[in-house]
Order: sequence, then C-alpha cells, then structure tokens
Amino acid sequence: MSHAPASRLESETQPAPSATHTVFNQAPPRRDINEFALNTALREAVDAYAPTASTVELNRIGGLVGSADFINDARLANEHGPELKTHDEWGNRVDEVEFHPAYHRIIGEALRSGAHSHAWNQPGPSANADRAARFMLFSQIEPGHACPVSMTHAVIPSLRADVGLAEFWLPKATASDYDPRRVDPAEKSAVTFGMAMTEKQGGSDVRANTTRAIPNGDHCLITGHKWFCSAPQSDAFLVLAHLEQGLSCFVVPRILPGGGLNSVRIQRLKDKLGNKSNASSEIEFDSAAGWLLGQPGKGVRTIIEMVSQTRLDCVLGSAAGMRQSVAEAAWHARGRAAFGATLIDQPLMRAVIADLQLESEAATFTAMHLAAVHDDDGTDAVDFRRLATAVGKYWICKRGPEHAYEALECLGGNGYTEAFPLARRYREQPVMAVWEGSGNVIVLDVLRALGREPRTAKAFLGFLETALGRHRDFDAAYEGLAGSLHTSLEAVTSGDPARIAGIQRSGRVLVEKMALLMQSAILFDSAPAEVAAGFASARLGPDRGREYGALPDDVDIDFLVERA
Repeated sequence: MSHAPASRLESETQPAPSATHTVFNQAPPRRDINEFALNTALREAVDAYAPTASTVELNRIGGLVGSADFINDARLANEHGPELKTHDEWGNRVDEVEFHPAYHRIIGEALRSGAHSHAWNQPGPSANADRAARFMLFSQIEPGHACPVSMTHAVIPSLRADVGLAEFWLPKATASDYDPRRVDPAEKSAVTFGMAMTEKQGGSDVRANTTRAIPNGDHCLITGHKWFCSAPQSDAFLVLAHLEQGLSCFVVPRILPGGGLNSVRIQRLKDKLGNKSNASSEIEFDSAAGWLLGQPGKGVRTIIEMVSQTRLDCVLGSAAGMRQSVAEAAWHARGRAAFGATLIDQPLMRAVIADLQLESEAATFTAMHLAAVHDDDGTDAVDFRRLATAVGKYWICKRGPEHAYEALECLGGNGYTEAFPLARRYREQPVMAVWEGSGNVIVLDVLRALGREPRTAKAFLGFLETALGRHRDFDAAYEGLAGSLHTSLEAVTSGDPARIAGIQRSGRVLVEKMALLMQSAILFDSAPAEVAAGFASARLGPDRGREYGALPDDVDIDFLVERA
C-alpha cells in the first residue's frame, strides 16, 4: 500500500480559502446625485413660492452638493475642525482661526451661489424663497458653514440703519464671492459678518450685559466679554454694548482701517456637541474700536432684524437636515434586504419612512412659505410673519433631533457610525433649537407679541381660516386653538401677574397647537392633497401616534414613500 506525501494529503484535506469580505446586501454609496432633482417636496415648494427661480441654477447646486467631492469635503471639514491660533511664532497676538481647505471650498461655493445674497441682489416677489432653496441645498450636506452664511445674509437690514456704514459694508456683504484673507476690509470685495450678543451672566437676557462703550471721536471703544460669538473669523460683527443712553449696537471690524488688528481677543473655541466645522468662540474686547449702528440706547431694536432673519434660517436649516435624514434612510431601505424582502417593502419600515417624509415635507413647505412671506411687506403679511416665524422656529427646530434619530435607526448599526452622515446630523439638529432663542425664549416672544401686538393673532387666525372645510381634524383643532388664543390674549393684556404666569406655564401647549395648525394650513395651500390630508390626520387627529411610524390608517403611505 502506497502513501501520498504528507504535504499532498494536507493540501487535499484543507478547505479552500474563502472570501470572507465579499460585500453584498448593502445600499450603494449615495453619491453623485442631484439633491434638488430628487427632492420632490422642495421642487414643488419652489414652484409654489419661487416660480421665477432658475431651476437650471438650482439643479446645478443640487448636482454640486450631491457630488462625491462635495460630500467628501463635508466629511473633512467636520473631521478636521477649526483651530485657534492666538499668537504667532514670535509671540504676537494674532487671534486667527485656521480651517481645513475643505471648509473654504464649501463656504466659497455657497457664497458664490448666492446662498447669502440672492434675496438682496435680486429683489422681487419670490427673492427670499429662491434664496432659501439655495441655502437649504447647501445646508443639507454641510450645515456648519451655514452659520456665517446666514449671519452675512441677516445683517443687511440692520446695516441699513446707518447710511455711512451701509455705503461701505453693504456692497461687500452682498457680493457673490468669498475672500477669507485677514486684511483691511477696504481691500476686499467680499466680507462675512458675525454677531456677539450674549454674555455668561445674561444669556438670552441681553439687557443684563456688562460690556461698555466709550465714545472716542467718530467711533467708540468697547470693553467687555462675550460668552458666545459664532464665526470669529468673520470680517466684522454686530455687537451689543452699553452707552450712557442704554444698550446700543455697534459694527466691530476684525481688522481696522489701515490693516491693524482690532483688539477682539478670541479666548477659546467652544467644544460643542455638534456643528464641528463651524467655529464658535468666547471673545473679549479690550478697548476694541466699534462704530455705532442705529440710535444710541436702541441696540436691541437695531439688531432684532438680524435675529429675525437668522431665526428663519434656523427653520431652513432644520428642514434641510430633515431632508438629509429621510433621504439617507429611504436610500438605505431601498438597497438593503432582510427577512426575505427589501426593507422598503416591509410594512413597518414603509410606515416609518412615510412618517419621516411627512415631517420633512411639512418642514420644507413651511420653511419656503415663511421665506416667501418675508418678500411681502403688506400689513397682514408682516403681522402674520411676526408670529409665524417664531412659531415655526420653535416647533420645526424641536422636531429635528428626534427626526434625525429615527432616520439614523433605519440604518441600524451603520447609522450609529461616523462613516455615515446621520450620526453627524443627529448631533447637528439641536443647535438650531438652541441658537437665536431656545424653546422658552421663543414661547415668551410669542406671548409678548400677542400682548403688545394683538393684531398678529388676528392675522395668524386669518391665515388658518383659509384651510377650514378641508379636513375634519383640522376644523376641530382650529376651534380649540381659536379659544386658546382668545384666552391667552385676555390674560397677557390683563396686567394680572397670576393670569400671565398661568398662560406662561401652558405656553408650550399653545405654541405647539399653533405650529401644527400652521403647518397643516400651509400644506393644504401648496402641497399635494395626499400630503396635506395625511398630515392633518397624523398630527391633529385622535389616532395620531407618539413615535414615527405610528400612523392612522387613512394616511397614504405608498404615496409618501415614493416621494422619499
């Protein structure tokens, strides 16, 4: 009996090498797509609220932000965030913020595309809505850079309070270009703006600020400490400081005329939960030069227009984040199979995707409607947006984090990793609710408007009345809100501290009702009937669920899933 060599026997009995890392049953990369063309709700909202917008340009932007290069830049800008350099190698104070080149590429594209300036450079009936669509497309993929873009857009109404300052700064702030150089603003064709209002002892109560300004010729010398200053790399800031006449607003440039560094000291960059690509800082003014903007003692009145515009952009940013969330969830569900079927064909997953899409559509149409109202300076429109912007900011921004979480869960373990964008989005969404007035501040603002400007309630109810008779759940909810608003108006104008305190305790309930009815009315006005009816039933009806995916039977799930 012969025997084969041992080496031959071993080779015949050992299993053949196997490929353990063949990738299958994974969704393909969501890259090189057109984010505008795929966003059915945004396209329809543009048709409704910005009919003169260039769809060619919006498609160009959609292709740009959906490109693999732009998406990779978004990752790089967040993984390699801004770094503070307080001194140069010789010990000179420089207060410079360094960014990864990806950040400069992203914000440069946004500014050159008019994400900050289009509404001012092309004024007209739908200018703000057109600009909103551009802003949302960029914010959907990389939200951090949107902060200085938003502030540069929002500063324009405030700058108009002074002819001389406006003449110098407006052409540069509205230029469709980007120049990050740290040089005399007179040498630049394009600038960006930041804002510094809050201090550690006061927060949203800006009248508690301790920063002081002393007149010094044609400007003032400002000394104080600001707990939050976003985008400290900006060319100039609107700053609140006290004169003898009271709290006043100033334009404080980072670089002085002639090229010298103004004494705006960056103490540190904030280590934030999210918003990693954007620099937020704590700064100190040491006799910094600032030029009075508006009337002395009227600083809040001067800067409030900027705050109003940035509040709207918080709504736009939250809506953009919702679109990213549901788009990523739906993409994954269409490319992944489990338990014998593609996820998108599983009834439970379809219900979740449909509900996420419903929330996203309500936010998108509401954001575009609010932007369009800013193009109308008629009395009714101004009164309506006084309440509607605050109400929308409160509710849509609060819905953002939970929406991002539910979308993240649709991706399973992948969603919880940094390799996919929804972990970053989950951390990002809360900032829109915190900035420009957190929840309680916004509710108090709504109640203040009702007390000081009762006509705003009339304008708000007048808009809601346009949707009466379209859905039984809307009609029933409207009757309840009308009664609640009447009670609130009586209380806030009564002067009775006990009644006012009672209304404040229930203020969130009131504003939530206002928000849901406003969104519903907007959808009945502009969205497909299936979306509007589904929202009224799912958000206002007796069978509404608490979690996403708990939908009443009459919601058209197939229609919503297709739009996702």
